[in-house]
Amino acid sequence: MYKIKLQHFEGPLDLLLFFIKRDELDICDIPISKITKDFIEYIKILEQLDLEVAGDFILMAATLMQIKVKMLLPKEVDDSGDEIDPRADLVKALLEYKRYKEMSEEFSYLESSMRNYQFRGNNDYDEKEKPIDLDVLLKNITLYDLIKAFKKAILDRPAEPFHEIKKWNVTIDEQIEYITNKLEEKRQISFIELMKDMANKIRIVVTFIAMLELVKAGKIGLRESNTFNDFIIYGLANG
Repeated sequence: MYKIKLQHFEGPLDLLLFFIKRDELDICDIPISKITKDFIEYIKILEQLDLEVAGDFILMAATLMQIKVKMLLPKEVDDSGDEIDPRADLVKALLEYKRYKEMSEEFSYLESSMRNYQFRGNNDYDEKEKPIDLDVLLKNITLYDLIKAFKKAILDRPAEPFHEIKKWNVTIDEQIEYITNKLEEKRQISFIELMKDMANKIRIVVTFIAMLELVKAGKIGLRESNTFNDFIIYGLANG
């Protein structure tokens, strides 16, 4: 099993907020059918990658399905005769989480700003120990963009010969070397081009994870592509 934990989405509410921002939805009037479809598709792809899908994501998917069903049933009313919106608790949780997230980002910004100052008498600061800034290495690339490109690579792979039985021994280290060699040949390569000759699903999965490991190590970066459902992988001079 090849497992990697991605911190891009801290939890199910974080993912829902991403969908709401991406599609410019009204947080107080969420289109449950659409957001449930996107959420479940995200979980299915993560399961293919064998990423650590937390129980909270599965629980949120079940909650969204339950709300979707309630939206189709006759409206319930409270003691005062007002209609009860099945989405009310979810909207409340999202608004609270949004405020919490914005506050956390503000604190992170202040902490980052303070790192630019060096106080008198502090001679222990080592520039080499500065943590890798993944936001710089992932230029306008979200986890959802990576997932869409991965899905396209899986769907577009050449057909595997069903009559031939092979044991595929492929490791993350081998695919890290494969990506590194490709970037030595070219300064940059598109994700779909990198995957185009891979007929085996396991090799695509392991190569995808190897790519994420290289980003995490600060050896490569990713940026937007003009092609739909694709992105550019580029090597770093100091990587």
